[in-house]
Amino acid sequence: MHEKWSFSAAKMVSAFFKLSVRFKSSGVRPMGPLGSRILTSADDIFKFNMWDHVQWTEEDNENARQKAEENSSLRLPLEEQGKFDTDACQYWDRFYEVHQDKFFKDRRWLFSDFPELFPSLAEERSSNACRGRHHQAGISIRSRSTADAETGHPQHNDPIQQRRKPDAFNVQEAAQEQNEAATQTLSFPGQHASFRILEVGCGVGNSVFPIINTIKKTDSFLYCCDFSPCAIQLVKEHPDYDDSVCHAFIRDICEEAAPFPFPPQSLDVILAVFVLSSIHPQRIQGVVRRLSAYLKQGGMFLFRDYGRYDLSQLRFKKGQCLSENFYARGDGTCAYFFTKDEVQDLFTKAGLEEVQNLEYRRLQVNRRKRVAMHRVWMQSKYRKPYSPS
Repeated sequence: MHEKWSFSAAKMVSAFFKLSVRFKSSGVRPMGPLGSRILTSADDIFKFNMWDHVQWTEEDNENARQKAEENSSLRLPLEEQGKFDTDACQYWDRFYEVHQDKFFKDRRWLFSDFPELFPSLAEERSSNACRGRHHQAGISIRSRSTADAETGHPQHNDPIQQRRKPDAFNVQEAAQEQNEAATQTLSFPGQHASFRILEVGCGVGNSVFPIINTIKKTDSFLYCCDFSPCAIQLVKEHPDYDDSVCHAFIRDICEEAAPFPFPPQSLDVILAVFVLSSIHPQRIQGVVRRLSAYLKQGGMFLFRDYGRYDLSQLRFKKGQCLSENFYARGDGTCAYFFTKDEVQDLFTKAGLEEVQNLEYRRLQVNRRKRVAMHRVWMQSKYRKPYSPS
């Protein structure tokens, strides 16, 4: 299907053998949250279906670039492109009507790759961060005090003076408490939860139900939305759906005026898994900016999606390209393929600070056919910063 790009089995084995020797000699093992099955022997390449943290050669990159350039050389006429944006809901609704809940698998990897979805771990991380800031503030105060003693300058211990200049830890803690108090005065689903998660583009619940089954006995609440009525109906009909810990609703996140069933700055986590890639590239920035307004200070935006030159991009035929690195599938759904720099710009321009931004390259193996294929995904975590005021 893509002979110019694919490795031959012998060539791939040789490349991975050289890579494993380099890691052994340097004593460095590539680490990451996305799996740790590292190929260390050339003879093992077809023993498993997947290998993690692979490196591409210059030849791999060049062949992939050429393949993408070739399949995007013939684009859909402009007069036909608009329907993939205006009718996106219909295409996805039809997709779920046809496939129901049989197409995607439940995402069991969520909590290993995104431990921020665990309320206890998220709280511990936030507490440690606050303690760290408080500790640094304490060091600064002690340093100034010591300097004052050495230079003869007076130390300002007046409690009124201290109240006028609270340290960063107290300011952030007070702001968070005020926001929580304001949120609790409103009436909305999940208002009494201390930890709130939103999954956008939830589909039929492949992330929803692993999360529900994990947070049931915690003081947490999950919101999930999709613009496909069929998908949301399937979520609500699932035997594990529990409206005491979850609220599923229909929403098109591209609509600027579309309301959400919770107030701004009320969410601890926003999860977007293979969702933003389905949106026209010119609209993605606005979506991320609007969603970020619903995060609390310190809240996390968790993102996984297609990376540039993933196998699925290189498989597109000529005439399916809408714009650069953006394609329409045969069923009318669309896919964009990101780079690390694009992801960084996307979230930092929305006012978030980077915690993690990974390009994850994996080798997918068909052991029966003795074929190996490259997958490229982006995984990122961005935090809403605390206000300096």
